[in-house]
Amino acid sequence: MATPDFIKTIRASAGHQLLLLPGVTAIVLDDDGRVLLGRRADTRRWSVIGGIPEPGEQPAACAVREVYEETAVHCVPERVVLVQALEPMTYANGDVCQYMDITFRCRAVGGEARVNDDESVDVGWFTLDALPELNEFGLFRIKQALSDAPTWFNPAIPL
Repeated sequence: MATPDFIKTIRASAGHQLLLLPGVTAIVLDDDGRVLLGRRADTRRWSVIGGIPEPGEQPAACAVREVYEETAVHCVPERVVLVQALEPMTYANGDVCQYMDITFRCRAVGGEARVNDDESVDVGWFTLDALPELNEFGLFRIKQALSDAPTWFNPAIPL
């Protein structure tokens, strides 16, 4: 994922210290129930679609933008599937980030799936019984998107 300019500006003064950042994931389904995935350019692994909202951008609008930017598919967010603070991660350059992820279930409404930017090397639709190897992050979000359960969140720990 390319680092947005506003984060580069923050990093210029914050250095490598931990930044809490918003993140948005879109689980996009078509009318046949297939899931849209992209093969990331940085890891060469298949992944769900996601990104970081720009300052002032609403999370649902970010999901729509990221899906189109990465895959050329137009989508409509249907519901919030999950809200989760992820574990802090350290990038190769030493930057430390922790993402607050909001995952949306989205419905594809147009466009043809294709690589649409330099963040992906492949894009495709997959049936649930033929998903490529995915990390737990992606699998859990797909499972929650397919469920009619309420929005998932990690319950608060009682004091």
